[in-house]
Amino acid sequence: MRRVVDCLANVHFGESEQPDWMVKVRDDYFRGPTSMYSRVDLSEMLAEMDRQGVEKAILMYSLQQPSPTVLKFIDARPDRFAMAVGGFDPDRPVAALREFSAMIDDLPVAYACTGPGFWGDGRYRPTDGIYFPLYYTCAELDLPLCMNTGLPGPPVPGEAQDPIHLDRVCVRFPELRLCMVHGADPWWDTAIRLLLKYDNLRLMTSAWSPKRLPESLLHYMRTRGAHKVIFGSDWPVLPMRRVVPEVLALDPPDDVLDRYLAGNADEFFFVTRAPLGR
Repeated sequence: MRRVVDCLANVHFGESEQPDWMVKVRDDYFRGPTSMYSRVDLSEMLAEMDRQGVEKAILMYSLQQPSPTVLKFIDARPDRFAMAVGGFDPDRPVAALREFSAMIDDLPVAYACTGPGFWGDGRYRPTDGIYFPLYYTCAELDLPLCMNTGLPGPPVPGEAQDPIHLDRVCVRFPELRLCMVHGADPWWDTAIRLLLKYDNLRLMTSAWSPKRLPESLLHYMRTRGAHKVIFGSDWPVLPMRRVVPEVLALDPPDDVLDRYLAGNADEFFFVTRAPLGR
């Protein structure tokens, strides 16, 4: 069985009733079962991980809506779970970034995350200065930042998630380890070109069925980009029991497969941090 690190999973959905737009995404976009937003049992989660060879999963966590389930899972099995922290309010950055900076000393934070299309009606592209405190903080902490790219499934504006906007970010913040998440559709070729251009940039295929990934990306993974593309499921939106077998069915070379499923995550999210100036 291949070793897998699932770099984006959700266990907080069942903690509260989902808004109408999230229900619409489940029913109309992903056509998922009603159980997608049910409460998650730790033993069931671990059982699915074990069956698919998932050694560790990174769980989404929001500063604005803290998840007791995420904290419970990490407390019970710190060897199997880490966390990704989002929920920053860029309009009021100082308090959130202070809280975030304090968290990483006590909790296994693998990365920070934000989605330009999901707040402020998608008005602020990643090039806007409103993000700069977050960029600087992540660079100073040597902690990766994941940003949603590609048109979002939910009915929110998507132009701000065109990966071309990260071109200027990578130029201005070469010290920032940055990862595009949820693919880059319909701008895959732009994303690939940016990956070729910038050493500090990665792409995660979370929320994408591996069998539907474009051939251009698979070719890039088999050639110059073996170290640049990272696996994530967006569980339970796409269950591990579905996406891991789909990856194996792609039948890439062994070294490409091992890097995609685990090695690239090890190197990008779980290296020993070296904060700037220290």
